[in-house]
Amino acid sequence: MNDLSRDSDRLLSESRQLLIDNRVGGRHRRVTAIGRESAQVRNRHRLKKLRNIAIAALAILAFATIAGIVIDGIGFVGIVLTFFALIAAAGIFSVFPRISIPQAGDLNKGTPRQMVARTELWLESQRPALPAPAVALVDDLGMKLDLLGQQLETAPASHDAIRDIRELVGETLPEMVQSYTRVPAAMRDEDHAGATADQRLIDGLGRISGEIDTINRTIADGALDDLAVQHRYLGYRYGDGPAGDGTAIAPPQEGTPN
Repeated sequence: MNDLSRDSDRLLSESRQLLIDNRVGGRHRRVTAIGRESAQVRNRHRLKKLRNIAIAALAILAFATIAGIVIDGIGFVGIVLTFFALIAAAGIFSVFPRISIPQAGDLNKGTPRQMVARTELWLESQRPALPAPAVALVDDLGMKLDLLGQQLETAPASHDAIRDIRELVGETLPEMVQSYTRVPAAMRDEDHAGATADQRLIDGLGRISGEIDTINRTIADGALDDLAVQHRYLGYRYGDGPAGDGTAIAPPQEGTPN
């Protein structure tokens, strides 16, 4: 009876994982980018593949042309071989080279923008192993990471937010996901110390998402404060009043002390 119970749990777990795989497009289908930075990396990679296909096609056609000049025509067989060579080149270079997925230990390296792009690529590669609610949180993280990368792009390297984000995104996030993926799939929905592995992962991703959102808002509030200071300065400098209410500052009268 215990064996039947374990087999049933295993089948249910595998069925649930199959549904997750289908939701994210399957394990062998093209991965959808979760953010703008990773999308740009993938687009550059596709352009590189197209460039390689074009170079290979030109090389094949050039070889066929030179061969035709040397032997006074390549004939029907030569044309067929050239055609299949073009197809083979297109097939090979449309698959290779594969996009390089960064290692978890490399996520917090480079500029904030590079860190965001690496993190998004790494998270995209982890999605097939995650439960559906966690996949939704990962997709939402992509947008927040994009905004974070924009806001930190011009910040000095010693900025407190950059230090916090490098620890949160470059260390805590991958460690948590890796801890989850090390748990056998059949045991991820088993209760352990008051919660399942799925629940802990979802809760952890939610906390990280909320913390990134808080950092984004904190940085934005600082920028809004700077804008308000500039607005007040313009009011004093050009006569719009300190509160921008149209109350001009009267210029000093002649003969009166400034």
